[in-house]
Amino acid sequence: MFDLKIRNALIVDGSGNPAYSGDVGINAGRISAIGPKLPGDAHSTIDAGGKAVAPGFIDPHTHFDAQLLWDGQARPALTHGITTIVPGNCSLSLAPLKAKHRMKLVGMFNQIEEMPHIAFEQGVEWNWETFDEYLKRISQNLAINVAPLVGHSLLRLWVMEDAAMQRTASESEITQMMDLLRQALDAGAVGLSTSFVDMDETLQPVPSRYADIHELESLCSVLGDYGRVLQIVPEFYDGDLTVARVDQLADLSRKYNIPTTFSPLFVNSDNSDAVDKVMARVNEQFATGARVWPQVQTRPIDISFSFAVPSLLFIRFPGWYQIMRFETHDGIVAAFSDPARREALIAEAARLAPLWPRLILRQVNSAENQPLVGKTLAEIAEIRNSTPVDVMIDLSLEENLDAHFLAADMGHNDNVKVASLLNADNVHIGASDGGAHILSFSTYGDTGYLFSNFVRDQQAMSLETAVRKLTLETAEIWGIPERGLLQEGYVADIAIFDPNTIARGAEYYVQDVPGDGSRYVRDSIGVDTVIVGGEVAWSASDGYTSAARGAILPGAEQRA
Repeated sequence: MFDLKIRNALIVDGSGNPAYSGDVGINAGRISAIGPKLPGDAHSTIDAGGKAVAPGFIDPHTHFDAQLLWDGQARPALTHGITTIVPGNCSLSLAPLKAKHRMKLVGMFNQIEEMPHIAFEQGVEWNWETFDEYLKRISQNLAINVAPLVGHSLLRLWVMEDAAMQRTASESEITQMMDLLRQALDAGAVGLSTSFVDMDETLQPVPSRYADIHELESLCSVLGDYGRVLQIVPEFYDGDLTVARVDQLADLSRKYNIPTTFSPLFVNSDNSDAVDKVMARVNEQFATGARVWPQVQTRPIDISFSFAVPSLLFIRFPGWYQIMRFETHDGIVAAFSDPARREALIAEAARLAPLWPRLILRQVNSAENQPLVGKTLAEIAEIRNSTPVDVMIDLSLEENLDAHFLAADMGHNDNVKVASLLNADNVHIGASDGGAHILSFSTYGDTGYLFSNFVRDQQAMSLETAVRKLTLETAEIWGIPERGLLQEGYVADIAIFDPNTIARGAEYYVQDVPGDGSRYVRDSIGVDTVIVGGEVAWSASDGYTSAARGAILPGAEQRA
């Protein structure tokens, strides 16, 4: 007798081997049998109807750190077949964190990941300091697995306080950081994240950027004791600097026998040669025994924004940045309404001229402007006998800053080039950024886009390879035990989806962030059922369930 039986399945087991028809039997949260037409009854049965049954997908680059405090389901990750997420990337985690540094961290999350202050104010009860305390806090009612990174910037801030943002560390301070990292790894951290590019809320380098190579090596020596991962954000905008970081990661990987990964590796129209150079060096370093995994996302970037909240689209323009970051709602309206300030803003935005034919008005509240929804700013400018940037400002004023704009498919949309990268042996599919940029960048739907675009439409990758990339390969890179494969004895984390229809769903706007905040969300198309720890966590027919079988991975007991 099985607790749960999945019958009539197209089993794509995560190994990359050919799919086959069969059943999956589950007992006590684990796969107890798998194969063609399993005999025996079950307390509960799911008829897959020929749909694909695969291991739950693993998302290795997210920022769900705060959302997990009020949403143990990490919505909408489960709807995309994701059963394990990795938060804490880019040198930022929510622990270890002293009470006096909370607002500093909120500022960094707001600047780097565009997470609104109101979400922290209304949704976060600050009742932890250590990494262990934070993990115990998010473990309450957890419906998705979490493999958390600890942020290098947090280690520095805890040990060095204000000096973390001023200088390199002393030997004593490095020793304290090493001890702090051990505590996080003992608690269940999957590794350490650091950044070489990010800026804090005052536009100064984040604490991790003040570390020297001796500090990083010392921390990697601790990772080596545990066999855990180092994740970095390199100077992705410069191919030569990224190659240098690949070499540095390779040295650390070989010296301390650790896996390393960097993100993002992103193809733009002007950096194809640079990406080729980076990949050539990655392959050279793998040949020496190093493990340096570039993370490549599957989808183009969509940028959705309104001027009611900050947007990274305008961060490079000082005038725009000033009003978006430091003005109130009324201050922004005043700046847009003042002729002199408006003229200066328009002059700065001239560099965005190539964007206007692609920037669409996607949402308004007034009936008067509804006929303009779906048109580009260039088209609206022609109708109004104006200019695109004037139209953008005018519409924002007319809608009390609640006019929403969309720039779709911003780079990373060369299907041939991206498919070549995704198929590469030494490329890791990741960098979804789920949980971050919830008010501007559309960060969900990587899995659906992989299957719909590269497997089904382009036929550039087999179904079995795509599943392996999202499951077993990711589990092995990150050292996540007993997951990523449909195999007897493994934990029953399972995604059931239709290969013929799975896709990245349409983006829509919801107000479900604490404090009446808003965000852009994409639910999936074609994902039928998602099982975590042997229990249905979400289904297309019934939505989210009350099951809470998520776990902290790799777990405090999983030491090298």
